[in-house]
Amino acid sequence: MDINKRKSEHITRCTDSGLYDVEPCRNTLFSSIHFLHNPMPELAEEEINTHISFLGYDINLPLFISCMTGGADGGLRLNRDLAKAAQVCHIPVGMGSIRILFDQPELFSHFYLKPYGPDIPVLANLGMIQVRDIQAERIIELIKKLEVQGLVIHLNPGQELFQRNGDTDFRGLKDALSRFCEKAAFPVIIKETGFGIPPVLIDFFISLGIAYVDLAGKGGTNWVTVESYGLPDHLYNAAGEFDTWGFPTCLLLDLCDKKYPGILASGGLRTGHDLAVSLALGACAGGMALPFIRAVHAGGVEKVCSFVEEIEKTLRSVMVLSGVRDIPGLKNVPLWREPSYIQLLDSLKKAVYR
Repeated sequence: MDINKRKSEHITRCTDSGLYDVEPCRNTLFSSIHFLHNPMPELAEEEINTHISFLGYDINLPLFISCMTGGADGGLRLNRDLAKAAQVCHIPVGMGSIRILFDQPELFSHFYLKPYGPDIPVLANLGMIQVRDIQAERIIELIKKLEVQGLVIHLNPGQELFQRNGDTDFRGLKDALSRFCEKAAFPVIIKETGFGIPPVLIDFFISLGIAYVDLAGKGGTNWVTVESYGLPDHLYNAAGEFDTWGFPTCLLLDLCDKKYPGILASGGLRTGHDLAVSLALGACAGGMALPFIRAVHAGGVEKVCSFVEEIEKTLRSVMVLSGVRDIPGLKNVPLWREPSYIQLLDSLKKAVYR
């Protein structure tokens, strides 16, 4: 299938919630973790500092617009408006896969977002299979041309298995990533696309000098589901068996136990509370994709900025009511985990570390 058409289908399936349900497993477990209320915090909201440093930039919130789409007719406007909104809100923004540019360089303007976000980190995005199969020098040259602050390399074997004419050979990825990291002179971020990254792989990524690892666990957009809508009935049914596949982001953060300094949390985050919990569990920042693409599709830059303001209000309020002034302080607050959540966490620990 033509990549442009497939990208357009992705946008439609992710934005038309009336026809498509791309979130078949919404139990993210974030609601099972609670902050301890402090009725006398001895703080004023104006004292709260939500700024963090990310890729050499001071940003307003530990929040980023995660990589989504590009290369389709509708993707150009969406990407530009997302970058414009990110600039206004002063948060990082990612773009869809730049894979198409290696075959259709005339679409460069769809991905050249830096003019719309001159004061924020802008991130390019490419699949791990393309990193393996495309000459590193070509990728590096394109990254320089895009003037981005880093490259997000996504891992999406589940999606590829159910994508029409998808890549199904996942051999040699570790060696290819190692070789690429040796040549790349810019920050590299590794992420999943909705099924999560277990701790054993985080150790490997850090050994390569990866700047950040985005866990991107289950609970949000399921890309097997997204692809399934274009499949014949029997394969659509097979895809449905992966509705609950993967690791929830919340449990992955708890498994990491604040051991790793460069963890990003995405995958099912939908609210300011989800972001606050992710930060308290040790994430440097949290990312969202589907809420942003739906916001920009529905109301452009203004709608995206309103959504960011909503998240910021919740985060700042959680910090006041927890008695902490800044993001590092939030990482040290005590949390109350519900018994059912603790049982799940203990069970996963035994399975992962057996």
